[in-house]
Amino acid sequence: MADESNRTAFLEIQSCMIETTAKLKQVQNQMPTKEAEKKRAYLTLEELRQLPDDTNTYKSIGRTFVLEPKSVLMSEQDQKIKDSETAIASCRYTKTVIYSGPALGK
Repeated sequence: MADESNRTAFLEIQSCMIETTAKLKQVQNQMPTKEAEKKRAYLTLEELRQLPDDTNTYKSIGRTFVLEPKSVLMSEQDQKIKDSETAIASCRYTKTVIYSGPALGK
């Protein structure tokens, strides 16, 4: 009887560890992607700031370029930066929760 309960507990812990490891890998893969998106948006925003306000600017949509006002492109890049920062903070929080360990008592 005790061996069966130990086996059940071991299998539960093992499945929890597999699930936690998968979540951790997913978070670790998302962070560099979000950081790269943030950096790309920041660099694009810096380049847009250097342009005069009357410059024709274009937005890439697939393989097409659409004329957009500079202010629209700047606000889009600013929003991308904010979204990336939020996603990075969420990943860091998730990572912290994972490292602190799951509650086995559920």
